[in-house]
Amino acid sequence: MTSTPIAMATRREQAVRAAVQQGLLGPDQPVVGLLDVAGIRAAAAGLRAAFEEVVAPGTPVLHAFAVKAASLVPVLRLLADEGLGCEVASPGELALARAAGVTPDRIVLDSPAKTAAELREALDLGIAVNADNPQELDRLGTLVGHRATPPAPLGLRINPQVGGGSIDALSTATATSKFGVALQDPGAREWVVRAFTERPWLTRLHAHVGSQGCPLELMAAGIRVAYELAEEINEAVGRRQIDALDIGGGLPVNFASDEVTPDYREYAQLLRNTVPGLFDGRYALVTEFGRSLLAKSGLVLARVEYAKSAGGRPIAVTHAGAQLATRTVFAPDAWPLRVAAYDAEGRPKAAGPDGPIAQDIAGPCCFAGDLIARDRPLPELAPGDLVALLDTGAYYFSNHFAYNSLPRPGVYGFDTTEGEVRFATVRPPQTVGEIVAESGAAYALGLTRLR
Repeated sequence: MTSTPIAMATRREQAVRAAVQQGLLGPDQPVVGLLDVAGIRAAAAGLRAAFEEVVAPGTPVLHAFAVKAASLVPVLRLLADEGLGCEVASPGELALARAAGVTPDRIVLDSPAKTAAELREALDLGIAVNADNPQELDRLGTLVGHRATPPAPLGLRINPQVGGGSIDALSTATATSKFGVALQDPGAREWVVRAFTERPWLTRLHAHVGSQGCPLELMAAGIRVAYELAEEINEAVGRRQIDALDIGGGLPVNFASDEVTPDYREYAQLLRNTVPGLFDGRYALVTEFGRSLLAKSGLVLARVEYAKSAGGRPIAVTHAGAQLATRTVFAPDAWPLRVAAYDAEGRPKAAGPDGPIAQDIAGPCCFAGDLIARDRPLPELAPGDLVALLDTGAYYFSNHFAYNSLPRPGVYGFDTTEGEVRFATVRPPQTVGEIVAESGAAYALGLTRLR
């Protein structure tokens, strides 16, 4: 299955128009999230195909979707139908994966701060675990006890310390990253080899270099470090104790156009050239891609409530701001978004005779920096028009920032067949009553009674 930029753009235009016509967006619902189901399916198929090209026949490969990128049960179920599992990093994410019907053998638990209860639950369910540090590994060992064969694969995360990309917060293989065992620290490599020697039930290595802003070559260098360490450990213990490598995810996304670049095939081919032994069939593989599977297939569609100006700068005030595009608002240089303009009926809006007008696109939050785009050339926007924030299928729907108690918008998947657009609810719009309830309404008198 393929999804070309033209096809993606065509489906997007159809969905925007249909969302207006079918009442998903309007004066009473001024912001909505849309997910292109065909695009998601194509991304999943592209991932599977890319690794099938490079691995030896019969090699077990688990593509575990990073749930944090889209913690929505229908999305996880769709990906499971496409052959993907789940990588989870909290009890909540684990519960979502199970609610989506993902079986324990297709779930991997990663987190730098797992409690004993989380580890025990994972072992009881038969879920794979990657320990983050020596203390957690000891805790895991206590829970495993004297069993030679734990109920699920257990591994150790290492930090290959190969360096960071252009976004510090998303670079997990720097010298001082909080994740994993820092392999180049004095004595660390020797400790890792000894840890495996002393724990025959430890059978996996996990490494993840980072995501957005990390070049593919840096990611491949980190995976090569993990592979070479696995070879060293297996030689030290005299058998193939490590039988699987978890190579993480992190494929960056192009936010500048509809073009999908880089793609999974490019990355898989680079890995084959950089770490050829990774694919010869001796090691099962686990991947943990997230953003790259969903980003291109989502858009936030918001109504322009007002159009004003300040200091000669036109400002379109919309209902999509920091509560949805948190990273874009607070770190615009690292997380710029494309903005598309539509009229009130959902048709692409054309610029006037003088061409596009430089405008600010503002959100609804009560602080001055709540801007999605600054001085952006667009057709002049008017009240009732719509703006679409593109490439927002990952993180923007599932990591809501509840500033000003703004409600989470409804999210809908769409499918286009022979020009007809059908929608399916992924998550209904949050109601004001739900906001009040989760803000402690049932305990309204609790503090006044503390006298």
